[in-house]
Amino acid sequence: MPWLSLNTQILIGSLVGVLGGWWLSAAAPSAAVSGGTLYAAKLLGNLFLDLLRLVLIPLVFSSIVVGVASLRTHNRMHRVWVTTLLFFFITMGLAIVLGFSAANIFRPGEGMQLAMFAEATQNFQARQMPLPDYIAQFLRGMFQNPFKALAQGEILAVVVAALFLGIALVVGGDRYRNIRQIIEELQELCLLVVGWIMRLAPLGIAALLLQLVASQNVALLGSLAHFITVVFGTTLFHGIVVLPLILWLFTRMSPLQFLKRAREPLITAFATSSSAATLPITLRCTEQQLHVKKEIASFVIPLGATANMDGTALYEAAAVLFVARLAGVELDLVHQIIVFAVAMLGAMGAPGIPSVGMLSMVLVLESVGLPTEAIAILLPIDRILDTVRTAVNVEGDMVGAMVVEKLAALPEAPVKNA
Repeated sequence: MPWLSLNTQILIGSLVGVLGGWWLSAAAPSAAVSGGTLYAAKLLGNLFLDLLRLVLIPLVFSSIVVGVASLRTHNRMHRVWVTTLLFFFITMGLAIVLGFSAANIFRPGEGMQLAMFAEATQNFQARQMPLPDYIAQFLRGMFQNPFKALAQGEILAVVVAALFLGIALVVGGDRYRNIRQIIEELQELCLLVVGWIMRLAPLGIAALLLQLVASQNVALLGSLAHFITVVFGTTLFHGIVVLPLILWLFTRMSPLQFLKRAREPLITAFATSSSAATLPITLRCTEQQLHVKKEIASFVIPLGATANMDGTALYEAAAVLFVARLAGVELDLVHQIIVFAVAMLGAMGAPGIPSVGMLSMVLVLESVGLPTEAIAILLPIDRILDTVRTAVNVEGDMVGAMVVEKLAALPEAPVKNA
């Protein structure tokens, strides 16, 4: 269906999957028809998930390396990029904590346990161990032979290895430009493959939802509405209260004045759900409307479109607790710390395009052993939530540019009046 957008195709696939699952549970066809349909759906759904896992590790590795290595062209702006990275880490950390807090206070998904996830989580409890032992194992798992980690899909070890390699490329400079170029091309190839896999997304989501609905009741819909409300409200709170408050503390610009000047890129981000597509508008607005110097804006804004994802980090934190409850699992503090680290580091190199956000969610789920089949629930509602979280992502980039200019302006740049 080339005349339909991917989001429309996924919506149609979701409806087909829900209706098919309802037909299997309500109409009660013969055992042969029911068994054959569920078997085919399981094959197709597993194929879709396996294809995502196929590209996940090389994409995460190359994206993080490229994201960190991109700093090498700005060595003369040492204070600027150090301040920028600190700002990104702090605001994304605040967003993740906010997402965890909202999910723990309002507890969407509580009281439900999806049978579809039972097999995927049957070994979860066996992985529990005393806190000191778990921390020791966690630290050992972070530092492994990178080839072993890549081959076995050890997410944390892959992220750490990519982080170290990216830093080494920054320090090495032009001596390793060929390696950097090869990894950039690997990232481009991975994104090309993701585009191919996403053509199967409508069928894969339909198959996963058919299995889900066939074995569940309509109570899931109410739980989804609760989850959407919690995430939407919490993301708006971060964008309307937290980020403007940070801006006011450092620059004394009023939130209303900022939102008025920044409305064009915010509206564009809301409509396109793509920080990359909004980048030219964000850059122009930051320089012309918010009056950030070009030297600062041209570094912070493009880097932020890749590495600063407040809305996405908040969503992933809330979503992983939601999925855990649906799977009958309660994540302890250690697991939530793992999610915190993986969500933050995974966002560093994630391209600002809609379809890659799903791979980031798979990464976070796998890091704590939760079922990746949960994307069958999350992807159909992702487009609704992606609007506001992308707007908050872009807002964080603009706020970051203004704060960085205030704290770490270039030596030749005059200090602005507050």
